[in-house]
Amino acid sequence: MRGIRAYWGFVALAALVVAWGNSDSVPLIAILSLAVTAYALFQVPVWCGAVNRDGRTYCRKNASGILMGCSLRQHRWQKMKMIVPRSKMGDVSRAVFPTTKEKFAAFLAVGGLASAVAAVIVPVVTGQG
Repeated sequence: MRGIRAYWGFVALAALVVAWGNSDSVPLIAILSLAVTAYALFQVPVWCGAVNRDGRTYCRKNASGILMGCSLRQHRWQKMKMIVPRSKMGDVSRAVFPTTKEKFAAFLAVGGLASAVAAVIVPVVTGQG
């Protein structure tokens, strides 16, 4: 049961795809889109990816979400802190997206956010809202 709870966001993603096929469910699309985005950013099981003390390797402990670190206190917010200085942008991309799994999670987050925006804007533009 624990494994199913860890991947609930993929069920929400499947429901989102089905909801987009039914144009009458705009509030459901917005809610599912935000749920998929939140899942990808803060809960999907990934590697930590924070820079280790040697400055060359990245932490491979389990973490929750592409923006969060592992159980080590120093790693918890290191990825979000690296976004601020512009000289660290290469480190940010390597730390946040070290493997294909993290890149897919980032794709889910961006896709969910785009879906949420589209669910609100499309009815307004087409006059169905």
